[in-house]
Amino acid sequence: MMEETAPAVAHEQRKDRVNLNTADAQTLQKELVGIGKNKADAIVAYREANGDFTSIDELIEVKGIGKAILERNREKLALD
Repeated sequence: MMEETAPAVAHEQRKDRVNLNTADAQTLQKELVGIGKNKADAIVAYREANGDFTSIDELIEVKGIGKAILERNREKLALD
């Protein structure tokens, strides 16, 4: 029974994360702390202009996103 439970838990942990490379602005705004419509739109625009994020830390390159917002959301973010 534990073998059946473990993969489900691992899947849920990934599901709870927000993928910076695929999430739309609405998802970013809803799931991340300190991210409103303008910042969510800026994240999507940055990704469209520069390609996929290659690291979570790259998020600070987005206008309006500072270290405090990055650190507050780091555990919720994923790249894949």
